[in-house]
Amino acid sequence: MSWNPAHAPLAAHVDPDAIETVILPRARDLGGFEVRRALPSMQRQMVGPFIFFDQMGPAEFITEGGIDVRPHPHIGLGTVTYLFQGEFEHRDSTGAQQAILPGEVNWMLAGRGVTHSERTQPDVRKTPHSLFGVQTWLALPEDREEVAPAFEHHKEAALPLLEAEGIRARLILGSAHGQTSPVTMQSETFYIDVALQAGASYPLPDNHEDRGIFVAQGAIEVAGEIYEEGRMLIFRPGDQISVKAGPRGARLLSLGGATMEGHRYLWWNFVSSSKDRIEKAKEDWKAAQWGEGLFSLPMGDDQEHIPITPELERMKPKEPKG
Repeated sequence: MSWNPAHAPLAAHVDPDAIETVILPRARDLGGFEVRRALPSMQRQMVGPFIFFDQMGPAEFITEGGIDVRPHPHIGLGTVTYLFQGEFEHRDSTGAQQAILPGEVNWMLAGRGVTHSERTQPDVRKTPHSLFGVQTWLALPEDREEVAPAFEHHKEAALPLLEAEGIRARLILGSAHGQTSPVTMQSETFYIDVALQAGASYPLPDNHEDRGIFVAQGAIEVAGEIYEEGRMLIFRPGDQISVKAGPRGARLLSLGGATMEGHRYLWWNFVSSSKDRIEKAKEDWKAAQWGEGLFSLPMGDDQEHIPITPELERMKPKEPKG
């Protein structure tokens, strides 16, 4: 569907103070596969409900390479995987088995507890291939933390496409610019994949309290400053904001929503408003009573799992700063 940028007015001038913080993600090499983590960070642990943000790759696999994320647990959150390049397969304890391709959405609602794995399929490993995308976690509202786990997959064509001069934006989650994604959300959210041609300007939605942009490729200009790829910018609430692509264009992920009510604690793969709830999930995972306790292993991928190591055991749940 088309989109008229006049429906979301551009700001003629952006005050430099409109940028609350700039996050430079921490990079980790996972054996030829780099992950950059923007959230949680020392500066900011949440943007709206977004409490975790990992850029995966870009990575090139030449021979028999791929990803093998063994079965592991989650509580109190939803995960969304969004790829620019490549593919892999998701399996979880709801019974879902789903390959994900660029532009599609895998949304897994953990709620009271779910287990999943992510692996490159055997046929894909036979030839050189690439992988580039982002995985995020969204904290759930307190009254939704214990909902039953669920899984949704949506094809690229099902997601609203917003187009204007020099702008091609796909609404992944939530509502923005007068459109709504078909993915079932638990709180006010927006998450948009924005491709900008060189020099094109894009206005952030101004009807959400928390707003941020992650520069996945290229560079953008905001208030006269240039921000290269790999940066996350968090903006002050209420201001009209527009960003301008650099001479190579830009690929952005715009994200945010309502500020999450109350505190959230984060430990390993668990998010909760209660430390006791995290301790209970920890004990259930360590007990490994699949199908009897809180967790089951994914069907078809139940021969191994990621254990809680002594190092993890010593970690205390972290409380988000904002």
